[in-house]
Amino acid sequence: MNRTKYLYLNSRDEFFRVDITKIVYFESDGNYTNIILNNKMKATVCMNLAQMQSILCENLKEAAGIFARIGKRHIINLNYVYQIAILRQKLVLSDGENFEYQVSVSKEALKKLRDMYVSGLSIKTEAGTEILTQ
Repeated sequence: MNRTKYLYLNSRDEFFRVDITKIVYFESDGNYTNIILNNKMKATVCMNLAQMQSILCENLKEAAGIFARIGKRHIINLNYVYQIAILRQKLVLSDGENFEYQVSVSKEALKKLRDMYVSGLSIKTEAGTEILTQ
């Protein structure tokens, strides 16, 4: 039986319950993290991206493997990677029908992401797949 996995985020003032398959990417904004969903909704939580990465690992266990840290500013859902444009430093995340997000990412991080797909290999770390965190 395939059960929906949820990410639960609780703070003093807000509580979020998010289906992890609906998360397209996380984006760092200083000490905050924006969560972008496939229905174009956006939530902001008061934690940095490193803290979010730890929470994904702790709460989702093996299901955290669908997420990858890409560079300093993003954690992406690997199921939504549509296009990797290395020279333009652009990553397009889409379901192919309803939405498309363009994310600026360093060339080095995009090369590693492309190579992961081409080789079919990935290196697992504490919160999913670690591509490049420099």
